[in-house]
Amino acid sequence: MSLLVQFLLRLTFGLALGMFITSPKLVTSGYFRNHLYVTLGLAALAALLGFTAAPEILWYAVTAAVCSYLGSIYWLFEKPGPGKLMLLLVTVSALAGSLAQVDRAADDDSPQAVVTEPQLSNASTIAPVEEDASQPTSGGVFLFHAATVTSGLLLGITMAAMLLGHWYLNTPTMDLVPLQRLLIALAIAVTLQIMCSAIGLGSEIAVTEAITQRWLLFVALRWTFGLVGVAVMTWMAWQTLKIPNTQSATGILYVAVIGTFVGETMALLLSTESQFPL
Repeated sequence: MSLLVQFLLRLTFGLALGMFITSPKLVTSGYFRNHLYVTLGLAALAALLGFTAAPEILWYAVTAAVCSYLGSIYWLFEKPGPGKLMLLLVTVSALAGSLAQVDRAADDDSPQAVVTEPQLSNASTIAPVEEDASQPTSGGVFLFHAATVTSGLLLGITMAAMLLGHWYLNTPTMDLVPLQRLLIALAIAVTLQIMCSAIGLGSEIAVTEAITQRWLLFVALRWTFGLVGVAVMTWMAWQTLKIPNTQSATGILYVAVIGTFVGETMALLLSTESQFPL
């Protein structure tokens, strides 16, 4: 359940940031208003699940949900200034909650010496507790923080671009520049995530004694569909906009969203048993 909370917070963070960097002068306010309801639902679900599964993120998720609701009201009354501020607060709150959960997991996994009363009266020493090789090192914890940011960017900006592409079906006269900018941001996000995941994968292979065929299969799925595939689809969507054909570009971005969901979910599952994010 805690992995789902982490996924929801990352998606909320990236989606809010994607909307924040979108110009309200070129995109109608309905795009921001309607999709703040999406962040409201994501943050509210994270808060409900986090109440028992990850209590450290509760108030961050509640703050993101409240700011999403307030932001939707501001955009309803065509007030982009306060609306953008609420988007920023949603972004910061969701990211802070996501990082707080990573910190909590690192603290829970850190090896702690447990001193108990010796069972034998002549025992003079207690054997030290050996550090579990599966626990993340300090460098691994830093990389987990970086991966949290890059994963959220990839998830959320892909979603924001897809939703914006869909919004062109409602208002086809909008300028293509906002969608092109989100595709550029998406290209940057997938590049950063590839770099972070490559460092984590290389580090994990270096410290792993035995690599199973099953593990390699999951890693291959994560990379082919969740990273390389998304990068290819970003390029395809960019080329499609040159026609221009926003409907086809949106369809490509739908597939890219599925790819990021599968890839990042797989990465979360793999990373629970590793010292580095994958």
